[in-house]
Amino acid sequence: MTPQRRGLLIILSSPSGAGKSTLAKRLRTWDAEIEFSVSATTRAPRPGEVDGKDYHFLNEAEFKTQVADEGMLEHAHVFGNFYGSPRAPVQSAIQAGRDVLFDIDWQGAQQITNSALGAHTLSIFLLPPSITELRHRLEKRGQDDKATIARRMEKSWDEISHWGAYDFVIVNDDLDQTEAQLKTIISATRLRRSQQPGLTEHVRRLQSEFEELS
Repeated sequence: MTPQRRGLLIILSSPSGAGKSTLAKRLRTWDAEIEFSVSATTRAPRPGEVDGKDYHFLNEAEFKTQVADEGMLEHAHVFGNFYGSPRAPVQSAIQAGRDVLFDIDWQGAQQITNSALGAHTLSIFLLPPSITELRHRLEKRGQDDKATIARRMEKSWDEISHWGAYDFVIVNDDLDQTEAQLKTIISATRLRRSQQPGLTEHVRRLQSEFEELS
């Protein structure tokens, strides 16, 4: 019998435009046991957003209480609102053998890695093949004006400079190749001893069987 595994906290980070969102969607298509972490926020819901699906919408007092009670794996204050990753649903998921995918920056990644669930994290950073290509991708997707692209480019080096804090680093020069590499990394990390709580009992059964046959 194959021992049950624990889920992973898969952290995927990159500068904007390096392909992170596209690859995150591909990973979820590849394996239904990978689910997105639903963040909590104090900002007001936008039209069409559903509480518990798009975000967990909290008021500031509720959010700060969860932080004080260590109910957030990571949190940050961005443009006047708080954002964070609730700990309870993530812990339930990994105990049930489901992986949780985090699309966060290096600061959030550091908080999660240093949290109580840090032993179950897998952190991956995506690098662009060049800064010129990074800018080209931002312009090509047509989502931002020139001023926004300029701000994203300014922030990109701050993100890239923290590449050394991650378990794995991939230069995303080709989406298909990078996807294959991500699948290999995740599949191998799932087999770490720390992710297989049933191994000790399995080995005990093998020992008992061996002793009975001796």
